[in-house]
Amino acid sequence: MVFSKKPLHFIIATLIAFLPLINFANPNTDTTAVEKQTVEAEAHTTEHNSEEPKDLKTEIKEFISHHLLDSYDFHLYSYKDDSGTENHIGFPLPVILWDNGLQVFSSSKFHHGEHAAESNGNFYRLFHGKIYKVGSAEEQIKLNEHGHAENVKPFDFSLTKNVFMMLVVSIIMFLLFTNLAKSYAKNGGIAKGAGRFFEPIILYIRDDIAIPNIGKNYKKYMSYLLTIFFFVWFLNLFGLTPLGVNVTGNIAVTACLALLTYLITTFTAKKDYWGHIFWMPGVPVPMKIILAPIELLGTIIKPFSLMIRLYANIVAGHVVLMSIIGLMFIFKNWLGSSLSFVLAFALSLLEILVAALQAYIFTMLSALYFGAANEEHHHDDAHH
Repeated sequence: MVFSKKPLHFIIATLIAFLPLINFANPNTDTTAVEKQTVEAEAHTTEHNSEEPKDLKTEIKEFISHHLLDSYDFHLYSYKDDSGTENHIGFPLPVILWDNGLQVFSSSKFHHGEHAAESNGNFYRLFHGKIYKVGSAEEQIKLNEHGHAENVKPFDFSLTKNVFMMLVVSIIMFLLFTNLAKSYAKNGGIAKGAGRFFEPIILYIRDDIAIPNIGKNYKKYMSYLLTIFFFVWFLNLFGLTPLGVNVTGNIAVTACLALLTYLITTFTAKKDYWGHIFWMPGVPVPMKIILAPIELLGTIIKPFSLMIRLYANIVAGHVVLMSIIGLMFIFKNWLGSSLSFVLAFALSLLEILVAALQAYIFTMLSALYFGAANEEHHHDDAHH
């Protein structure tokens, strides 16, 4: 059995996936531009509060939208007490900002976006899932006529729920496969404990994905293929729990995973691979000139399809499942609610299959791209 001797490979790959979750400060507002009409966020909030109460369908749509987005805390559920006060059940995460020095505080200070958080004399507010700096605890975020915040956004290195889950999965993978490797050394090449369940999966990735699609050079790609499969699979499974995480449904995460596949393919490709792209053999010269940019574009489209495929399938599954669950509260009768429960349960079982299927597809296509980059072509000059 081939197993990576460098367990830090998958931790490095995971950390690279964190890059798009870092937010950068807004550029300073151009003071020479024509004066824009600004609207205080307080007035914006008052306007919404004065509207009629939202109907149930609107609340369900907003809850689904909130579930799909990243956040600074884990929100499990909410309920209203007898006085009509809404109570939120969950747990906060640390907020880490760089704004005239390191600012670290708990996301609970935001009170679910209702209050400004204070840290070392600096005040911050949440707006559409982003943190903006304000002058005082009473000051609201300033909006332009397009409804966009004009306040400065500090450098944000916070531990959001998506980042937290990626760290959790990384630690699980590190401990799991380190113990599996140790069990081989102790038991004469025989897996022990949880490794007995994962060993057939590892062998399947090697024998049915890597070797047939890559060939004799498959060993140098095994670390990445094993990492990407279990990383995507575990995150997809956590997405089905009540924690409300949607990591692989975040296009920034899937874009980074696809970028890793693209970079590995590009920097490990043989000269024959580039020869077939830029100067395809056996083709008239005018056609070579036409086909070269098309083939080059194809190398970019492949990782793009990886990104969209994983993102779209996971998001669609979350939306459909939560919409069916929402129907229980709309029907409010034994027939409709029972039917929705059965459909939601059946779809949940299907999503467990989809979680593994999407990890398999991502791994399989990555192996195909690696194999194409390492394929050796033998051309008979008599045919050219």
